[in-house]
Amino acid sequence: MRILVVTVVHHPEDARILHREIAALRERGHQVVYAAPFSAREVVPRPYLEGVDLPRATGRDRRAALRSARALLAERGTEVDVVLLHDPELLLTLPGTLRRWRRAGAAPVTVWDVHEDTAAALTMKAWLPKALRPPLRSAVRAAERLAERHLRLLLAEDAYQARFRRVHPVVPNFATAPADPPAPPGTDRVVYLGHLSRARGALDLIATARLLAPDVRVEVIGAADPDVRHILARADRDGVLRWHGFLPNDRALHRLSGALAGLSLLHDQPNYRHSRPTKVVEYMAHGVPVVTTPNPLAAELVERYDCGLVVPYEDPRAAAEAVRRLAADTELRLRTARLGREAALSAFDWQDRSAEFVDLLEGWVKEESAGVTVAGDEARTG
Repeated sequence: MRILVVTVVHHPEDARILHREIAALRERGHQVVYAAPFSAREVVPRPYLEGVDLPRATGRDRRAALRSARALLAERGTEVDVVLLHDPELLLTLPGTLRRWRRAGAAPVTVWDVHEDTAAALTMKAWLPKALRPPLRSAVRAAERLAERHLRLLLAEDAYQARFRRVHPVVPNFATAPADPPAPPGTDRVVYLGHLSRARGALDLIATARLLAPDVRVEVIGAADPDVRHILARADRDGVLRWHGFLPNDRALHRLSGALAGLSLLHDQPNYRHSRPTKVVEYMAHGVPVVTTPNPLAAELVERYDCGLVVPYEDPRAAAEAVRRLAADTELRLRTARLGREAALSAFDWQDRSAEFVDLLEGWVKEESAGVTVAGDEARTG
């Protein structure tokens, strides 16, 4: 197959897009064209991919990115077997594009990979006026229903099924566990891996780092929202913590091995209540004890597999106390690290699911070739 993968929102080095899904497609021998905001993110396409540079969609004005994406889809869509979209914004490019493909008699299988609860996420957008959030949430739900009628859907979480009428396959954000046993957790370094924002606990990380100094240092890996970027940079400059900024997924994961704990300090937000933080699974896979706020799916992982500690929301002192407890209790530290890795290997390893993802796309292409429509997907029951 030839697959066109498109994002105007996510970083081109996004772990789900590049390191899981595209990697799985290439392992099966498929050709991938990857369209993403390479220049805007100051990265270049991997040499083994055909990269197409798109503007980045950010803030209120996303028109340039959507115009470029629409033009790309119109030009290249008929050349491929599958178009794999990773942003809800890209749904806006499809009405005219789908008609153009059908008139040309060369419509690809078009798939929307649903990464998040988009309507819930709108409540967290600082650039979006509060008065516009309720009507936009309604518009998003309407767009989701329309997309379900005309596209194939992949869901990143089982909980996202409730938003749709039909049952759609789930491709979860599992981690690729390293084959070799990781270094045992030490006592002087904790890590945070992932995007940084106020709602994701960026300011709590800084406060926790102050409480842990000088015995334990905090390493933070990830890009940051504009409103916290300067605060993190100042904390790094002042030696409060070490902020590496964005690192490609393979380099970022290398920083996990041997850490005392991995932090996940999400706030209590609707968009997080139905999502399993990928960072938690990555900590587990790399033998790092987890310290998490009681985000439901993260807390469920920690409590079921006894792989870390749960602390209250927005409570840096409790987070610091949990880290110190792990540092002081060698048996607890080693046990939670071991149990987390065992669980990741047995139940949350991407290698066990990557083939299913590729099989789905291949199967849909065969179905379309045989004249099976999206409307023929399994209806929701119950």
